[in-house]
Amino acid sequence: MKKFIFLILSIFLCNCKEEKECCVFAREVEITLRFNHTWNETPISNADFNQLKFTNQNGETLSIARLRYVISNITLTDTNNNTRSFSDYNLVDVTNNKNLSFTLSKSIKTSNYKNIAFTFGFKDEDNVDGIYQDLNVANFNVPEKAGLGGGYHYMQFDGKYLNSNQQKSPFNYHAIRAANKTQKNPWENLPDTSFTIDLGNITVEKNTTININVNLAEWFTNPNTWNLNELNTVLMPNFEAQIRMNANGKSVFSLVDLIE
Repeated sequence: MKKFIFLILSIFLCNCKEEKECCVFAREVEITLRFNHTWNETPISNADFNQLKFTNQNGETLSIARLRYVISNITLTDTNNNTRSFSDYNLVDVTNNKNLSFTLSKSIKTSNYKNIAFTFGFKDEDNVDGIYQDLNVANFNVPEKAGLGGGYHYMQFDGKYLNSNQQKSPFNYHAIRAANKTQKNPWENLPDTSFTIDLGNITVEKNTTININVNLAEWFTNPNTWNLNELNTVLMPNFEAQIRMNANGKSVFSLVDLIE
């Protein structure tokens, strides 16, 4: 009789549906983040670089020559408000078609999550000069001797645009930790210009790839219409420009779908 009861309980607990393994006990699975780039509805790859084929909200025609950025501090929050954070970071290098996707270094237990979020760039406490050797090799540092505080870029987005005289001119849309040089201490009591992107709800039951759309047009659009004739180069020491980039970047990233 005891064996019979045990058998019934075992069947009840682990009677999984087709294509499911065990529906009761959480399993260890892997999460991969994949970054897909667009200009509004048009897909972009490095094959589209160095061509004057994009138009921003201000009506300027531009090309892309280099694009790379860091995401870090990936966080998952489940329906019980339990949070799982990862110290992983990734340099997404669209120019060289590298690191467009990466798998989190630690597996997670299957669960219903309220959201997945990550940081664009590095939070101030993580943005320590010289500590990320791969970024040092990639020359992603911010020059400390230039009075910009050291640490690392959040993004390097470079190209050409047609200026008001319809001549090709360079732009260097570089996002870093903002410094206000009008203050005695340029970094005192300033907002952290990295920012958190909350992608929303996900459910993870198997190894899962999270597809993220990166709409580059939004860097020039919302809420600040970007005028490249006024803000094109030498933006790293420009405090107001960094604050505008911080605001515009929050609409760049969005969840597309999950692939299991």
